[in-house]
Amino acid sequence: MAQSCGAMEQLTTAEHDVIYSNMNAALVLRQRAELDANTFFEIVVWRLPRPLAGSRHDYKYRLALVSDNICVLRFDNEAGKGDHKHLDGLEVEYSFEGIDQLLTDFFGEIERWRLK
Repeated sequence: MAQSCGAMEQLTTAEHDVIYSNMNAALVLRQRAELDANTFFEIVVWRLPRPLAGSRHDYKYRLALVSDNICVLRFDNEAGKGDHKHLDGLEVEYSFEGIDQLLTDFFGEIERWRLK
């Protein structure tokens, strides 16, 4: 089931936009790759000087899978909402255990989505 993850233009945040909103943030990872002609994923991870409200770690992240211009999967941690993922039309809590595990979980969800 497709779900809304926000406007398409919000999936790619210009580096200078983040610096304006959080001058001490350091870009850790930025990757965007096409999986096929209609599907791509994007990963953006920042290290912050202190945790966001609702998070126990000092990372700000957004990992999204977009197919046919619809965000079908997203992991993120909005300020105040904490760590969560958007999956199968639902927003559910996500237990953040580090960047390596986040990437493993994200790519695992992509594989499950592709097998549907």
